[in-house]
Amino acid sequence: VQLQASGGGLVQPGGSLRLSCAASGRTNGISERGWYRQAPGKQRELVARIRGGETTYADSLKGRFTISRDIVKNTVDLQMNSLKVEDTAVYYCNAHGNYKIYWGQGTLVTVSS
Repeated sequence: VQLQASGGGLVQPGGSLRLSCAASGRTNGISERGWYRQAPGKQRELVARIRGGETTYADSLKGRFTISRDIVKNTVDLQMNSLKVEDTAVYYCNAHGNYKIYWGQGTLVTVSS
């Protein structure tokens, strides 16, 4: 399974960005898709994930971030609103399935004025 993330960039505080993660390859066995992030000097942390019809969010991000899945396009998007400086990080998409965990290459989100 290959994951390709896109949509990162520079945004001002309070702004919005939408990340997208496209999956290709042996995706039939994928049961869970998600987004994680890693800020400089910090560990990678869960942002949001979707499994079946259920979504899970990091508590601190509820209400600002929304994860969605397009089964036909095989993409998972992350809509990020009301961005804060502390949301600056490399965002990684991942997938669980086929007894493996797959990671995309990461996309940098910088929130700065």
